[in-house]
Amino acid sequence: MRYSQHFGTTLHENPADAETAGFRLLLRAGCIRPLAAGIYSYLPLGYRVKQKIERILREEMQAIGGEELLMPLVHPAEIWKRTGRWDQIGAEMGRLKDRAGRDMALAMTHEEVISSLAGSEIKSYRDLPRLVYHIQTKWRDDPRPRAGLIRVREFTMLDSYSLDLAAEGMEAQYRAHADAYDRIFRRCSLPVVAVGSDSGMMGGKLAHEFMYLSEVGEDTILLCPACGYKANRQAARFRRSASPQEVPLPVEKVATPGITSIEDLTAFLKISAAQTAKAVFFTAAVAGEKGTVEKLVFAVIRGDLEVNETKLANAVQAVEMRPARDEEIRATGAVPGFASPVGVRGALVIADESIASATNLTAGANAEGFHQRNVNCGRDYQPDAVADIAAARDGDGCPECGAPMLARRGVEMGNIFQLGTRYSEPMDCHYLDRDGKRRPVWMGSYGIGVGRLMGCIAEEHHDEHGLIWPPAIAPFQVSLVGLGCEEEAARVYRMLAEAGVEVFFDDRNERAGVKFTDADLMGFPLRLTVSERSIREGGGELKLRTSPEKRILAWENIIGEVKRRLDALAAGGTGT
Repeated sequence: MRYSQHFGTTLHENPADAETAGFRLLLRAGCIRPLAAGIYSYLPLGYRVKQKIERILREEMQAIGGEELLMPLVHPAEIWKRTGRWDQIGAEMGRLKDRAGRDMALAMTHEEVISSLAGSEIKSYRDLPRLVYHIQTKWRDDPRPRAGLIRVREFTMLDSYSLDLAAEGMEAQYRAHADAYDRIFRRCSLPVVAVGSDSGMMGGKLAHEFMYLSEVGEDTILLCPACGYKANRQAARFRRSASPQEVPLPVEKVATPGITSIEDLTAFLKISAAQTAKAVFFTAAVAGEKGTVEKLVFAVIRGDLEVNETKLANAVQAVEMRPARDEEIRATGAVPGFASPVGVRGALVIADESIASATNLTAGANAEGFHQRNVNCGRDYQPDAVADIAAARDGDGCPECGAPMLARRGVEMGNIFQLGTRYSEPMDCHYLDRDGKRRPVWMGSYGIGVGRLMGCIAEEHHDEHGLIWPPAIAPFQVSLVGLGCEEEAARVYRMLAEAGVEVFFDDRNERAGVKFTDADLMGFPLRLTVSERSIREGGGELKLRTSPEKRILAWENIIGEVKRRLDALAAGGTGT
């Protein structure tokens, strides 16, 4: 490619609204451009990176027996209603009506579609197992898109779906995908860790995420350095400190004027936070027989712990959840700042496991300026459910070995789910076994966000001068810079191209500093400069993007040396 014919420009100033280094450099290098919040165009350089990532995805899916197909972006609402997800998913789903007034949805994922397809194509146990995948556009109306390609609304996703006779086959496919994902991320030069996760809207019995640990991430990962336990905070378990076991005492009302926080309460009464019951209120949208209804959720948790909203949402099967307003809290008989589960009405009371096992806790009194001592779950109030709704934190005990865990931020790069028969049952996706009995197909669902992967690679591989693309996904392998010797540089360009080297030829009439700055910004692995000085020395000047060292190559050695360096880089070496 000649720069003079290239569509796209570099930016030499940092865009004001780009929050992260990788995002800024993708914009400055002319890889992407925003159209609207969370919606991006890929310019030619960025699109070449995207295509190379997709090639790696296809190769690894095919290596484990995957067959590519393509499913639609627009879905009729009926299939989402059959699985219940039409009412279970909130505003994140893109809904529309066609010209006949029929409800339609923009694809967030394709479990319903593949279940419907499999139901029509699979008849017998002889038709299983199968593995299919596609690389398709998705839409999720995220309320807070950020960090460029890392959190978007429109995106490209690799989805694969395994179809099996029974749980054992599904579990084998799950392990095969975990291994394939490890290879994909290694080939893309992105370090990730696999962690246990919440299955969320996907459902199913088991899920893992592949996380890129980075401060640009919004997820929190809990890691145990002693035994290797790893989990997303949304699903992480931990060992709570034991609650003191005492003989239950009579409830005692105490005046606590102006005391509305756990911190102030413990200081005022000279007790520990673990001796208190904290009230946290949410309004949850819950799917019912007549559609989605709102319910007030009163979460009760020991005062030294925090509520995990994902765990709580799962406990009440909420479609969406938001903090409750004061008037909603008061409508149940509770008093904000002095709330107690004792005597509330019209609320779902969910008690954390820490509450169920504790005695004589201090809680609110549902009266302004008062709390109650010696409140006991089961004696003084009956919760609607007892569940693990606590959030794990840095330093909490590992659930497996008890050692202190570390909390790290990360970005979810991919996920794998064991769906079981969650979708095959409602979508009538069955097969006839050897005895002629109808049985549901066992399914797995697996995904990697292509743009997010590209965005995180940019976050991982850059320096103060620009991007440093790993060779496997670099838009071009060589940046060829001609400085006042265009005819000789053009000859080298043709020579490299004919040898199968991907070369980006900067043939502009610009100063050397401008060309070198753009070459570093775009981040191609090698730079070859043809100038009057290099010609006098007998060839072209070769430089690695990651090294300040330069070397003159004789004309006859250029192709061989360039290929040798590229091979060394591709093998994980330094390219020297």
